Amino acid sequence: MNLDLERKTALVTGSTAGIGLEIARTLAVEGANVIVAGRNRDKLDAAVASIRASGGKEVSGVVADAATEAGASEIVKAVPAVDILVNNLGIYEIKPFAEIDDNEWRRYFDTNVLSGVRLARAYFDGMLKRNWGRVIFVSSESGLMTPGDMIHYGMTKTAQLAISRGLAEQTKGTAVTVNSVLPGPTQSEGIVDFLKGLSTKPNASAAEAEAEFFAKHRATSLLQRLIDPQEVANLVAYVASPLSSATNGASLRVDGGVLPTLA
Repeated sequence: MNLDLERKTALVTGSTAGIGLEIARTLAVEGANVIVAGRNRDKLDAAVASIRASGGKEVSGVVADAATEAGASEIVKAVPAVDILVNNLGIYEIKPFAEIDDNEWRRYFDTNVLSGVRLARAYFDGMLKRNWGRVIFVSSESGLMTPGDMIHYGMTKTAQLAISRGLAEQTKGTAVTVNSVLPGPTQSEGIVDFLKGLSTKPNASAAEAEAEFFAKHRATSLLQRLIDPQEVANLVAYVASPLSSATNGASLRVDGGVLPTLA
């Protein structure tokens, strides 16, 4: 399928690895001019090289931390306007609620929520004036069904859904859309250590830790395996394209069936 992304400029945050990298790669291969944003120069250069090796011709990078006000300003200065904004930057961990101090709450909110707010604020009006644009928040199934041991993370993902829907309400009668995509547990950098940290078996293999995770912590999953980042990127690329013009204000699940139908 031709997603008709030629001549579209796309910025993807948190895109040097995992879901973000695959989103950037897919958009670039489909013909978009993609800007990869990340904090580490070496990882950024490696990501750009990887995307080019996959056939993405128009790809560049910006070294900046979108979780900070200064970093977001650097991104906007380097890229004054975009057609497609994918707010993918995010952090996660397991932590007992009583151990999450105020600084940790602020760090999660700055990274997972304000990073997207700042960039949407910078680019949204331009999209409306040009009468075309896509803003996509990469949220999570945890935004609708928050795990008890990841409350700070779930809070940020729910906040993204509210922001996304509120922005979408401002697009009536335009060709601008704002949507959220909700991945389930996805193969990414650090996921093996994350799953092993949950395992009851001290020396569990990666496969054993994954199986136990789905049996005990995501028993509702219909997929019963980690999602491949490309499976998430496929949906994001469609939502970013002109083909998705009737999809707006939506929370789109790519969660492997973790969430109940009415969630």
